[in-house]
Amino acid sequence: VQLQASGGGLVQAGGSLRLSCTTSGFTFEYYNMVWFRQAPGKEREGVSCIGTRGTSTHYVDSVKGRFTISRDNAKKTLYLQMDSLKPEDTAVYYCAADLSGIPADQRCYSGMDYWGKGTLVTVSS
Repeated sequence: VQLQASGGGLVQAGGSLRLSCTTSGFTFEYYNMVWFRQAPGKEREGVSCIGTRGTSTHYVDSVKGRFTISRDNAKKTLYLQMDSLKPEDTAVYYCAADLSGIPADQRCYSGMDYWGKGTLVTVSS
């Protein structure tokens, strides 16, 4: 099983980045997919999740209206479009997979089955 996040980098406040999470070794379309992030000195937090078909999504309040999660089951890839970035979005971003089948709502940030390596996003003021 492999999950690899990419697309991070340094961007000015107000800018945009698009993260990707490429996967292999498991049946991608069966899993809810989730983005987490961990800022320096802080605990990891859930950011957004998406259901297996891509029609249900959830966002934490701090990113709602600025971030958009999506997935391409044919490519086994998860995405996170991040717009209007703020310095407080600076963190290492991780993707994760969850087979539990729970709805893509506020409950989707626990009990991950697989984790990927992260990608660093730095937003300068």
